[in-house]
Amino acid sequence: MSEHHFHKAIIMAGGTGSRLYPATRHISKQLLPVFDKPMIYYPLSTLMLAGIRQYLLICNERDLPAYARLLGDGAPLGLSVSYAVQPSPGGIAQAFLIGRDFIGEDHVALALGDNIIYGQGLQQKLALATGRVDGATVYGYVVRDPWHYGVIEFDGHGRPVDIVEKPTYCKSCSAVTGIYFYDNTVVRIASDLKPSARGELEITDVNRRYLAEGRLHLEMLGRGFAWLDTGTEFALLQAANFVQTVQQRQGLLIACVEEVAYRMGYISLDDLARLASPVHSHYGEYLREIVLGQLE
Repeated sequence: MSEHHFHKAIIMAGGTGSRLYPATRHISKQLLPVFDKPMIYYPLSTLMLAGIRQYLLICNERDLPAYARLLGDGAPLGLSVSYAVQPSPGGIAQAFLIGRDFIGEDHVALALGDNIIYGQGLQQKLALATGRVDGATVYGYVVRDPWHYGVIEFDGHGRPVDIVEKPTYCKSCSAVTGIYFYDNTVVRIASDLKPSARGELEITDVNRRYLAEGRLHLEMLGRGFAWLDTGTEFALLQAANFVQTVQQRQGLLIACVEEVAYRMGYISLDDLARLASPVHSHYGEYLREIVLGQLE
């Protein structure tokens, strides 16, 4: 097993959720439920599976108290969670400027708060990134509507040569997903960025800089993976239906952060029992089944 170089991650939960209005009029999009749990649990559980335990959650000022009520300081899950405000929508790459002190001299992962990735072998895919000392790792996924995302362009040998943000004409159907791993030079790169035409610091420009330096690693998530978007009411419903279908079929929960914390060794079985005790929903029953050894 390769050495693990990533201990810190930023989760971006900003934005106005305008495409989901009026559901987001009073609440952050990433706090909306995707079937049976808050949306933010999905990217958080992915980062936990990558072995990361120190988090900075960035959101707008209005929603910070709600996130703090949900996740607290992270200690019950064996994590450390702190919070910062993004004063106005300044782009995903602004995370590295807001989180400069949190990052310090370390490597850092970044996940978008509405990002859902599911699939057999995800942990191994994440380990490819966390084991790298130098450069950046991004994950590509083939989608039917790539023009909504950062699109990867390849040369004749299948190597990435460019990433274009929301192109009119797409040279491939491979989009960059919303989870990224960077070495510490990301802070310098983000500091040098100029705002795009829409006035934001674009994460695609960060990735292009690493690509130009020959230090961008691309891992494709193939057919065995699901990468789900939650930006519109239809996409949100599709994501909920997907989660419900898989969970009902298997009897196993996706993105159950308490279970992930236990399986990763962040908390003990006694800790898990304490977390399960006051929860009377199906979710709580599931945690108690794990405690009783009824789920492997």
